[in-house]
Amino acid sequence: MARYTDAVCRLCRREGQKLFLKGERCYTDKCAVVRRPFAPGQHGQGRKKPSEYGLQHREKQKSRRFYGVLEGQFRKYFVMASKQKGMAGENLLRILESRLDNVVYRSGFAMSRAEARQLVNHAHFTINGKKANIPSILVSAGDVITLRNKSRQSEKFKAVLEANSARPTPDWLSVDAANIQTIVTRLPNREDIDLEVAEHLIVELYSK
Repeated sequence: MARYTDAVCRLCRREGQKLFLKGERCYTDKCAVVRRPFAPGQHGQGRKKPSEYGLQHREKQKSRRFYGVLEGQFRKYFVMASKQKGMAGENLLRILESRLDNVVYRSGFAMSRAEARQLVNHAHFTINGKKANIPSILVSAGDVITLRNKSRQSEKFKAVLEANSARPTPDWLSVDAANIQTIVTRLPNREDIDLEVAEHLIVELYSK
């Protein structure tokens, strides 16, 4: 399976905002966006007015990189969102937010979405008591995500939970940190999603 293997801080700099791809580092002064708040590359500090397509493309890239989704899967999510009732842009963000790896991250059980994806791949979590090792699984309201018993003694999880203890929990999740369990009380609304993106531009891009 293809995946991005270059320096992830370049992605944040290219989008001009924090995408929280490096976990704890993103919350410190070592963050690349803080230290070098301009796009990477030789012409990163040049001023160039983007075209209409350029603006749409940047919003799509920002969303895709925020959730760590490759192009083909992102397009598939858009097709899925377009077939649902309501606004396609909001439906798209709701689908992305409902991925299992994102739920693990949002619950404070991982320092980044990339780490959450790896933990899910290694089958550390269950959904409603059943093993779940596919990061792209879409959760539903009422689902219970729990750390497997054999993983509970890991010092890694204890350290992560302590580091994320102050991180706010989304309103659509009910997290029990003591039992390393989270319940999806409902699917997220647009106001629950903290990604600063103009999703209507993504809809315009794919609707051409």
